[in-house]
Amino acid sequence: MGVCCTGKSTVGEHFAKAINGKFIDGDDLHPKANVIKMSQGQALNDDDRAPWLERVRDSAFSIEKKNEIGVIVCSALKQTYRDKIREDNNNVVFLHLHASKEIIAQRMQNREGHFMPLSLLDSQFATLEMPSSQEPNTHQIDITGSISDVVNQCVSVSKAYLS
Repeated sequence: MGVCCTGKSTVGEHFAKAINGKFIDGDDLHPKANVIKMSQGQALNDDDRAPWLERVRDSAFSIEKKNEIGVIVCSALKQTYRDKIREDNNNVVFLHLHASKEIIAQRMQNREGHFMPLSLLDSQFATLEMPSSQEPNTHQIDITGSISDVVNQCVSVSKAYLS
């Protein structure tokens, strides 16, 4: 989880391979209307996110019911969103990929081929509710290192849940 341009998709793919898990990119679960809205530079609201969160939650449910291991990357910016994804899912763990707003903005300016414009970065940080130490099964992952460093952090944290 995390704001845009934290490397969720790239790290998620490598992380899924490292733990022999299924990979699902949450961007692919957005309804068409959400993709259009974001590509026009408009931030999503809670009503826009509701069907998407259901799709993320249902994907996690399917993985769990098939006794599979999976990595679903999504922003999950608010605790209520994370709680929605946890609904009826017993094995969901959130790894919060994070860095400073300046680092994220720099990455966003260098990124090509994504529907999320730089103009929405402020709304992402405004919406973000940093997970607290009280929030269950949620861990902070610093993304300022290399991709392999970040993936290794993810693998290290996940070991407690995969055994």
